[in-house]
Amino acid sequence: MFAEAWKNYKNILCVRPDNMGDVLMSQPAMRALRESVAGRKITLLTSTAGACVAPFIPEVDETIPFDVPWVKTTETNGAQRLLALADELQAFRFDAAVIFTVYSQNPLPAGMLCYLAGIKTVLGYCRENPYQLIDQWVPDREPLDYVIHEVERQLRLVEMVGAETSDTRLLLKIPEETRKEATDRIGGMLNAAGIRAGMRWLVLHAGVSEEKRLYPASDYVTACQSLIRQGYKILLTGSGSERGHVDQIARQLGTAAVNLAGELSLAELIILIEAAPVLVSNNTGPVHIATAVGTPVVVLYAMTNPQHTPWQVPSKVLYFEVPPELRTKNRLLQSFPGPSTPRASPEAIVAAVGELVSSRRKLRFVIPGLTTERLIKSKGRLEASITRDT
Repeated sequence: MFAEAWKNYKNILCVRPDNMGDVLMSQPAMRALRESVAGRKITLLTSTAGACVAPFIPEVDETIPFDVPWVKTTETNGAQRLLALADELQAFRFDAAVIFTVYSQNPLPAGMLCYLAGIKTVLGYCRENPYQLIDQWVPDREPLDYVIHEVERQLRLVEMVGAETSDTRLLLKIPEETRKEATDRIGGMLNAAGIRAGMRWLVLHAGVSEEKRLYPASDYVTACQSLIRQGYKILLTGSGSERGHVDQIARQLGTAAVNLAGELSLAELIILIEAAPVLVSNNTGPVHIATAVGTPVVVLYAMTNPQHTPWQVPSKVLYFEVPPELRTKNRLLQSFPGPSTPRASPEAIVAAVGELVSSRRKLRFVIPGLTTERLIKSKGRLEASITRDT
């Protein structure tokens, strides 16, 4: 549609001012942009939260962290800093920009930022004609006509400018020295927790940035108690701000659980999830980390945006209702399109863990730092075993 002119554009700004998981789900589209023109440079404008994962995304050459006022954040940068950002972007002399949004987001504020930065060629979805703010706009048909996965949504967008890739996976690359340090530390933690090769264990990420996506702690406890009786060790993760919430769960699980909330760097969290037989989590960033490292995941999925289920990894998606008082005012998200089963419950979590672990018993898992063996994982993401319940 706009492909011919883009063959000459080598300095591209990608705008994704959301969280870590959103940035990860935009990676295949950024890969397509990078692969489609030799020597093309990708600069990512994202939130401070999203910028944390950017060093592990090989398609990103440079990152500009900034918390914009039109995305939910605890930070307030103010109007003057926003104008200063526009000046900073202008100095980069970008050939073009791509605005990545979910269907419930308005791209016009980002379009205005690009306009102020003097970026004349801007690609993005929009529901109305944005005129000079987004000169190459694609009418947004979601969710009124259909709903597709977030990864596919962004891939379709960049296809409009001739950007395609045969590799649509999420992939994280940790620098070798950082990987060695993180692997050694995680190995020590697992050793201290009494976890040995061949033992049953899993990672539970019970925190989330939005309360409406928080699965009840009491149900996590019930599920974990059942899994502990089956011989599982539970490793609890979370950010420093989630430590109190995770503490409540850990206290009720006793010595079979280890609370690592607030203690891991992002590289260490990636290594831990990569080593884990399975991850259990709310629909949040670690789910997409699991996707990127090929670890099966059970996701407790709040019925908000339906586009963010695990991508190309063995998974079980268990849905639960958002409490009425926490539901969004955004009308596009007030009804959940598509299937919303199977429903989440402690019993469903236990069954999903058993099914995913059972499907991988033919693989050999080792504990990082404890042996010289390598963790055996399929490069093809066990595609024959992928299960995405709908």
